[in-house]
Amino acid sequence: MSTTYHIPVMLNECLEGLAIKPDGVYVDVTFGGGGHSKAILQVLSEKGRVIAFDQDEDAKRNLPQDSRFIFIDQNFEYISNHLLYQGFGEVDGILADLGVSSHQFDEGSRGFSYRYDEAALDMRMNNTVGTSAADILNTADEDSIANIFYLYGELNHSKAMAKKIIAGRLSKRIHTIGDLKITLQSFAPKFNDYKFWGQVFQALRIEVNNELVVLKKFLEQCSMLIKPGGRLVVMSYHSLEDRLVKHFIQSGNVEGKLEKDFYGNLIKPFNAINRKAITANDNELNLNNRARSAKLRIAEKV
Repeated sequence: MSTTYHIPVMLNECLEGLAIKPDGVYVDVTFGGGGHSKAILQVLSEKGRVIAFDQDEDAKRNLPQDSRFIFIDQNFEYISNHLLYQGFGEVDGILADLGVSSHQFDEGSRGFSYRYDEAALDMRMNNTVGTSAADILNTADEDSIANIFYLYGELNHSKAMAKKIIAGRLSKRIHTIGDLKITLQSFAPKFNDYKFWGQVFQALRIEVNNELVVLKKFLEQCSMLIKPGGRLVVMSYHSLEDRLVKHFIQSGNVEGKLEKDFYGNLIKPFNAINRKAITANDNELNLNNRARSAKLRIAEKV
């Protein structure tokens, strides 16, 4: 199992949450380093299957040589179409470990971390298609940039930040992480500036990869993909994602609107296994500080 690429967060809790049947079919929509997928394979019989998704080319380095494993090198936005193409109408469980892998953070050229000033502002999960963070910052209008920082980064000075970027790019294109940090330096607190830059980079990454829209589409498809008694296990790393997952489990939709049938019974496809989000224990936090923001929610198909 690869641990240098990405240390799987709350691995045991995820496996327990899936309630794995030896001959079941399980989907890992965020393969990454393969830690979760390979652990599931260890529990399965010869009849069991793992189908994994990942759009990052680097993830292909970690694929297991196992006849029970199927890899789909695509985003999980259209998960149902891909599963049907592979011959699977329903599955026993789906696992999503959202966010960015350790490898993506540590690979400076990918532009996900504010630690690498010389790196290009890319942030694409699939860096062969789409629009980079630099392209957005250099072409979008002031209102659009302000909305990105406010909605996805929950930053209070989003309008002033957007104005600063528009003014800065008139004299020099914002190309590298260092360029962006110089442009917005006056907004960063003198102490604990890591939180500010974390919010800035989160906002841009969500916009670049359309992450919240993809998550919404994915969750809505899970209702028809998971068999009755099957499990949905989702691990998120910021409140915007966790709120969508929580609403979906509670109500069957990402808006959190409760709907009732003629008899007054709630209509929802899943029951929550854990009322509150599960978080990493102290031992795991000591080994992997990236687990500190992880929230795990588990639900069972009605």
